[in-house]
Amino acid sequence: MDITRFIVTQRDKALLVGDYGSYRKQLSRRLLVVRKKLNYSTKGRKYTAKNAVSADDIARNHEFVDLLLLSAERAWAFAMHMKTTNVPDSGAQGTTGSTRKHIISRFQRASTFAGHLVALLQEKDKGDASAGPVLEARAYQQSLQGALNFEKKAWEQSLHSYSESRLLYTALAQQLEKKQDDLFKDLLASTIDPSIRYAAYQLKLPRTISIESIVARYVSQATSEYTRKILASNPDLVQEPGAQARKNADGDPQDMPKTISWRSRTVNLEDATTAQALAALAAGEAKLSSFLSENVDAHRKAKAAAYDDVLIPSQDAVDATKTAIDELTAEGVPQGDPRMQSLQITRTAVNYNLVEWRIGRNRVLCGGQDGAKFEPEPVKKPKKPRADGKPRPPEAESKGRQLARLKERVVLYDSTLQSLESVKELPGVAADQAFVHELEAKKAYFSALRCLAIARSHTIQDSKKNALALLARALDLSRRPPPQSSTARSGTGPVPRLEIQSDQSKSLSDLLERLVLQHRAFVELENLDKANSQSNNFKPPPMIERLDVYPPEGVDLTNLVTYPPKIQPVPVKPIFLDVAWNYIDYPGRPKKGSTDAMERKVDEAAPAQEPKKEAKKGWFGFGR
Repeated sequence: MDITRFIVTQRDKALLVGDYGSYRKQLSRRLLVVRKKLNYSTKGRKYTAKNAVSADDIARNHEFVDLLLLSAERAWAFAMHMKTTNVPDSGAQGTTGSTRKHIISRFQRASTFAGHLVALLQEKDKGDASAGPVLEARAYQQSLQGALNFEKKAWEQSLHSYSESRLLYTALAQQLEKKQDDLFKDLLASTIDPSIRYAAYQLKLPRTISIESIVARYVSQATSEYTRKILASNPDLVQEPGAQARKNADGDPQDMPKTISWRSRTVNLEDATTAQALAALAAGEAKLSSFLSENVDAHRKAKAAAYDDVLIPSQDAVDATKTAIDELTAEGVPQGDPRMQSLQITRTAVNYNLVEWRIGRNRVLCGGQDGAKFEPEPVKKPKKPRADGKPRPPEAESKGRQLARLKERVVLYDSTLQSLESVKELPGVAADQAFVHELEAKKAYFSALRCLAIARSHTIQDSKKNALALLARALDLSRRPPPQSSTARSGTGPVPRLEIQSDQSKSLSDLLERLVLQHRAFVELENLDKANSQSNNFKPPPMIERLDVYPPEGVDLTNLVTYPPKIQPVPVKPIFLDVAWNYIDYPGRPKKGSTDAMERKVDEAAPAQEPKKEAKKGWFGFGR
């Protein structure tokens, strides 16, 4: 009998594709099916009184529990549907009149069904208030009672109900299987915790008080037998939040921080959730430091995985601070308010802290000296020997694998540079010129490492010129003044973060100088080889034909002229041939003298022709 899973599953399935109205219709249809199956439906008039469900009915068939749960959920869905469809405009006083009375009556009906289920389950279990189904039903009933008091604006009673419901759900999460932890966490985060926070705001409770502290305060005032039995078996449930989890290196409880410092300013922590996350961060930092100190020779991936102990609470602190700022903004608090100013400084501090831990993990993943060294990975020896029985020689790392490793480093450097660029967008950073110069120096350091990784990839591909250009760029970046970190924290020990020491910057610069000289020699050798190969394959024209060009390599005395000379065409101007046409005897053209004699012979051989007589014409000039 899993009441919580039944309720949460029903809500998630329905609200995923619809609203509370469709959820209510779905519950009505299913309720009708269950009633027919249990022979619990009434015939005849609509409002015929139904027989009450008894403990014997539940003992006989557990589907009577579903009947009560579906009835309670339908009333709750109806109330939520009316609340969402009657949202008042901005500045209105909220839902009033008959609509509000109808909503309250639906919440009351839902709480009544749930209370009846609690009484029946307790009677079935012979008064055992600590049984699992009874506690689940009681927690569900108190959540509905809290919603009823919340709608009535009875904030004190609402906190009592929600606090008991949260305590019971927390106890159930510890007793039941671990796979149901997420189920209870989602239920608390989506419904109960926001209602507790808003009711506490209406009661003028300080925002710095955590939800766990509010629950502990109001549960201690409760007189419910369920609460007393839970606290008797597990009194740690009402301790201060995280008192057991947050311990120092000696195992003693660690106090929650009250203030946070950023640059030269120290402000109070206005949000309790942020303080909890920072306390968990301090515990995780101590754990990470001890792990790195004890496992110096561990693989870099194992060291990077240990950073989760500090990255998760850092992200929680960032999210909690953003939520607190959004809540104050929604309440209309101006930016000049001291609370808002403190939260903005806290936001900058926790975001920069998160960036530091992310970059620290990237530096661990890059390897020794932040990736400046590129050592070959240890090659696994083949287990199977050769066919002749001799052991197989270890294989060298392939070029493809080396390029893949360098590509991973470039991705890590890009992520680091993007994180440093995002710091400039935080409140108050752009106006701090000294801090901006410090960020630029750190960006130059990681940009030099990025150019170095890309240059190595070109070297592997035998592209020495490109590698030399990248190395020269990396050398220029590394020669910039090293960053003087003004936000460095003492006592970090072996934990890499964002701080860059002067010896690290100097070692990188020295390494790049050596690589630049080495690659200059490589490029010079390539140029000489190319020049020699060209000189062996190509013979220039003789010197007499290149008198207008100065020979930088000297005069080749064996190539002054072409000997023996060869017949070569000489270019002449076309107009010269046109003028000399009549004066040159071209092959196939008859001579001029013979042409005149032939013309005279033709004239003598031709007979003399008599002149024609004029024909007579008629009168008027017409011929006949």
